Amino acid sequence: MKLLDDEVVRGVRHRGLLLDVGGRAVPGALWSPPEPPEPGSPLVLIGHGASGSRYQGYVRRLGRSLAAEFSIAAAAIDGPVHGARREDGGRDGRRAFLDFAAMWSSDAQMTDRMVEDWRATLDALLDLPGVRGPVGYWGLSMGTILGLPFVAADERVEAAVLGLMGATGPTAERIMSDAVRVRCPVAFLVQWSDELFPKETAFELFEALGSPDKTLHANPGPHGGVPDREFAWSARYLASRLS
Repeated sequence: MKLLDDEVVRGVRHRGLLLDVGGRAVPGALWSPPEPPEPGSPLVLIGHGASGSRYQGYVRRLGRSLAAEFSIAAAAIDGPVHGARREDGGRDGRRAFLDFAAMWSSDAQMTDRMVEDWRATLDALLDLPGVRGPVGYWGLSMGTILGLPFVAADERVEAAVLGLMGATGPTAERIMSDAVRVRCPVAFLVQWSDELFPKETAFELFEALGSPDKTLHANPGPHGGVPDREFAWSARYLASRLS
């Protein structure tokens, strides 16, 4: 893993990441406290949504909040056909969304590759001075489509925030199968009028989660209308679980 652009901005240390995973260039970002606690910071991995990137607004805000308020390191990587994995650097979010939808429908290996990318990222980050775990995961919508299988596959993840996804879509069978294998505590977010993943399918996915410790928060509004208070609450949730 290469570390890039090491700087401290408003009390948070930011570093760019670049990993080679099976010949794939995986771009990432890491936010951490400038002076991590001893023997090191917990770590939260953040999965962005379709059309976004490792640097989209809520990902950056969440990463900075975890580092500044809770002394937790936070990292994000670009998903398939997003961000710096695209020739345009991710400037056309609509095109990235459409390309992801097409890949989700046609590439049976996409999920497994992203699980590999996350596991390789986690391996590399836990080798950094000042980062020790425990490990959490945060990802909604595409962050759940590709993140829930990772949480199911890697026992190092000790708490997760998931949601804006249901028992539907091209990989619904895979998602539901993996959901049963999720055993860590989970907070699950639902939008009552979600136009992409209707609440009934989200409730079905929540019910399938194998975790004996799971919480569901439902809010009014469409897919992209998650209230700011839920981002703040979910950061506190992970901080409490990883402390």
